[in-house]
Amino acid sequence: MRKIELEIVALSHSITQTHSYAVVMGEVNGLRRLPIVIGGFEAQAIAVALEKMQPSRPLTHDLMKNFMSAFNVDLIEIIISDLQEGIFYSKLVCVSEHDTVEIDSRTSDALALAVRFGCPIYTYENILDSAGILMEDTAKKKKGSVETAAPANSSREDLRSMSIEELNNLLGEVLEQEDYIRAISIRDEIASRKK
Repeated sequence: MRKIELEIVALSHSITQTHSYAVVMGEVNGLRRLPIVIGGFEAQAIAVALEKMQPSRPLTHDLMKNFMSAFNVDLIEIIISDLQEGIFYSKLVCVSEHDTVEIDSRTSDALALAVRFGCPIYTYENILDSAGILMEDTAKKKKGSVETAAPANSSREDLRSMSIEELNNLLGEVLEQEDYIRAISIRDEIASRKK
């Protein structure tokens, strides 16, 4: 089967499931999108890597990357390989000096590792046909731009009503709580005011 390359184009709260997030994968040089529901921890792990934040202690996916690097194992690609009853299945394609191995993985964990390794993400036509969404050409995002929607308790209106000092204090609090998704929206509000 022909592999189709994907990229992460958005990360936001899931509309369909509470306490869940959605990572939206976009077809590289195409108009199809593949939304995947993931947990909060995995969403934070992906957001931390996308935003190049440096937590004070390594997150689980950072540990996995460090472990693989220590033993000269490289992640060369991930493949979202199957979809059964609404659940996506993925494989990590790892290479060492002597071998190439495919390892089963939850898709959310595979994406968190792919962002850290900077490796390509693929899927197959049948998965995009059954779970993908076709976007209008005018709605296609610029390559490399990633949307991160703020959680409901940090809506843009709430953040806009706060002073810079209040935003900086709130940013410190959410970073201490390791709520990196919320930190991104606060950081973006601060940055927009400095322009």
